[in-house]
Order: sequence, then C-alpha cells, then structure tokens
Amino acid sequence: MTAPGFGPGPSRSAPTGAPEPAAARPRRRRGRGDAGVTAVEFVGWVPLLLIVALAALQLGVAGYAALQAGSAARAAARTAAQEEIAARAESNGRAAMSGFFAERTSFAITHCGDEATATASVSVPSVIPFLQNIGNASRTVTMPCD
Repeated sequence: MTAPGFGPGPSRSAPTGAPEPAAARPRRRRGRGDAGVTAVEFVGWVPLLLIVALAALQLGVAGYAALQAGSAARAAARTAAQEEIAARAESNGRAAMSGFFAERTSFAITHCGDEATATASVSVPSVIPFLQNIGNASRTVTMPCD
C-alpha cells in the first residue's frame, strides 16, 4: 500500500469534476479587430524618421564643409605668406580640398605686408529636398610673411 498523496491516483489539488486552473487552460485567440495596427503606426512614423535622418546627414555635410573651408584657408594663407609663390594661393587652397567642395568655394586673399590673410567661403550643399539655400561655411586664417 502507498502512503496517501504518493503514487497513482487522483491529485488532491484538483478533485475530479472541478474546473481546471486558468494557467492550465489553452489561451483563446483574440478577434482580428486590431490586425495591421502596427503596420499603420510604422507608416505614420516613417516620414518623421526620414526627416530626422536627413537633418542629421545635413548637419554632417555642413560640418564637413566647414572643415574643408578651414583646410583651404590654411593652405591659401600659407602660400600667400611666401612672396615668391603668393600668386598660387587660391589654386593651392582649392588643391587642399575635395573636388566637390573646391568647385563651390570662393576666396578672399590679402598678400604680404606683415601678414597674409586668406578667407575661404564654401557654399553648403542641401541634402534635404525642400531646403535650397543652407548658407556658407567660412574660415579665415592669418599667417606671418616670410
């Protein structure tokens, strides 16, 4: 003979004929009334996410344009500070830049007195379709003359 509660026989916690606990019952499926809601929400967020991504890209392009303007101004001022090659200051400034930005750059160069000064102004291209004129990134560098 076995001790009560051990071995074969009905379980003490769920007498025969009693309803099963909620955890043991299979889940019923919900109705299809909310099917596709996630897709609709996603479609609603996509334009906002695209605008944020384009704005971040535009900020990066503007920062890169400012770096290119600094490199161009530095190279132009360094060249303008040397009297024998001062005439090549603008071409050396453009050579210090990547090709895309070199075409969009204007220079203002003062040749040697005591100092040579070069200002490079780069037109920032627009990545966002509805913005046309972003502005210019300008950098000025002054070098002592040789």
